[in-house]
Parts: sequence; structure tokens; C-alpha cells
Amino acid sequence: MEIYTIGFTRKSAEQFFGILKEAGIRRLIDIRLNNTSQIAGFAKAQDLTYFLKEICGIEYIHEPLLAPTEEILKGYRDKILDWDEFERRFKMLIMERAIEAAIERTLFYIPAVLLCSEPTAERCHRRLAAEYLREKWGDLEVVHL
Repeated sequence: MEIYTIGFTRKSAEQFFGILKEAGIRRLIDIRLNNTSQIAGFAKAQDLTYFLKEICGIEYIHEPLLAPTEEILKGYRDKILDWDEFERRFKMLIMERAIEAAIERTLFYIPAVLLCSEPTAERCHRRLAAEYLREKWGDLEVVHL
């Protein structure tokens, strides 16, 4: 089973939806804490839900269990936390939330992608969440789009 990840920053709508279509994605799981920001452009939750369905036939789900807390996110954005500390705290958070039991594996029985804003997975919580699920569930391949 595969878990895909994608970020929308530094992508045009054409690039973003093209990547999803080419990968055969059928479900997008938005793991942003704040999915309604004006800064998100085409990726605001209400607009994204519409565009995904109309352009690609993709289902939209918001799953805040896979998002960092406001405190962790703000600490990183304000440079109070470096990446290593953000990663440590986020991993602790998803372990405490026991996301491997709280998230249905069936969500990934069709091609599904975890969404956040970061342009690459290198320093992004979507990578950490996907790797954690791979570690706990065992039979996953993580593919970053």
C-alpha cells in the first residue's frame, strides 16, 4: 500500500492538479491545522474541495489529528523551535494521539495523498506523519509528489 504526500506552495493550480491526476490520486487528506487561510489561494478548504471534485474526481477529507498543535507550529514559524525540536515534538504528539489506531487504514485503500503547504517533504510534518504510519503499520511505501 502507498501513502502519497504533496504540498501546494510554489505550485500553480495547473501543476498541482496535474500532479494529482497523473499519480491517480482518488482521495486527498488535508493535514493542515488551518485549512481556511486566505494565503492558501486555490488550496483553501472550501475551494479545494470543489476543485478536487470538479477537476480530478478526488474526495477531500480534513484530518486535524495529523496536524501539529498551534503551539508547535507557531514555535517553528517564529523560529523559537528549530527543525529538530519541531520534529521531536510533532513525533511525540502523534504518538500520544496514537494516530495509527485513530486513522482508518481503509482511507489508503485507494490512492490517497496527505496535503500540507510546504513545497517539499524534507522539512514538513506530512513526511513525519507518513513515516510514522509506515513504521506502525509496516506495509506502506511513502511517495512524495
